[in-house]
Amino acid sequence: MPLLDALAGPPAELEARLRLHLLPKVGPMHFHKLIAAFASASAALAAPASAWAALGLDGASAAARREPAIRDGASAAMRWLERPGQHLLMWDSAHYPAPLAHIPDPAPLLFVQGNPEVLQHPQLAIVGSRRASAAGLDNAKAFAQAFAQAGFAVTSGLALGIDGAAHKGALQAQGVTIAVLGTGLENIYPQRHRGLAQSIAEQGGAVVSEYPLGTAPARDNFPRRNRLISGLALGVLVVEANLASGSLITARLAAEQGREVYALPGSIHYPGAKGCHQLIRDGAQLVECPEHVLESLHCWQGLPAAAAAPVRPKDPLLRELLAAPRTAEGLALALGRPLPATLAALTELELNGEAVSQAGRWFARPMPDTLR
Repeated sequence: MPLLDALAGPPAELEARLRLHLLPKVGPMHFHKLIAAFASASAALAAPASAWAALGLDGASAAARREPAIRDGASAAMRWLERPGQHLLMWDSAHYPAPLAHIPDPAPLLFVQGNPEVLQHPQLAIVGSRRASAAGLDNAKAFAQAFAQAGFAVTSGLALGIDGAAHKGALQAQGVTIAVLGTGLENIYPQRHRGLAQSIAEQGGAVVSEYPLGTAPARDNFPRRNRLISGLALGVLVVEANLASGSLITARLAAEQGREVYALPGSIHYPGAKGCHQLIRDGAQLVECPEHVLESLHCWQGLPAAAAAPVRPKDPLLRELLAAPRTAEGLALALGRPLPATLAALTELELNGEAVSQAGRWFARPMPDTLR
């Protein structure tokens, strides 16, 4: 059975909320104003246009509530909710994720594909560039694996690049992950991540959107959804970002919401590291390995009892590389090994797909087996 909000009341009130949600220019602020002013969505829809105008809504929004397209859209959403694994959460329900309820503009409705209960789980968000480097993708995956194994849900935006790598890392670690979309759930974007979205829902995670089901991609929707990514999580890790990246918006929102902000440093010559460096200058925590994030949250007591501490890989070279990218010479010195033996071991790791050399430094590419 789909999870519906008890506070939404009878089906007529639920449909009325769906109609309000579909109206043009009725965003979260005006939605909350209408419910507060009229006590229910049904009463708001029946109120005169002058009462809407007094709340700051223009005539177009008031007129649109009687259009057939609005009624049809609400009816279609009601039918969508009848299918297994498809849910709707209201902001004034006990089922609504608690962290989101306290941000300045909580989403009035959340459409959920998958397991809605995972939204109450302790979460860490991982975000970053859509055009990430190979090392950035590997880092996102490795951090997501470690967070998932430590008992956290990994939250991101299903975008190409860092977001997708984070979701995949959590899934590979047999953990749960949450994708927050900037489109409707019947219009998954990007299309090449449709299969990933299905895997997220099937493996106990959730695909979430505050937008009506058929909402198409629009430039303004993605920065707006970022407040939900940060609002759901205890902290946000930015892996790679240029100075114009939307990930910096997520980080700023996280700081405003009282969440922790973490950033991975990179080369001063790589444009994709400049956004992270700016965040660090602005006060974000510089992190070089998953343990830095997990240790900063050690006082948080909400993790499930079964959550285990992060498990380090057995190979000492991989342990060093997970802490930070290193040169072969630096690794040899740190481990007290001859350089030729270190190079031979690194080559073997590279052949196994567990390490990669880039710009003179070695990076870990941890596979699921190396993290057990």
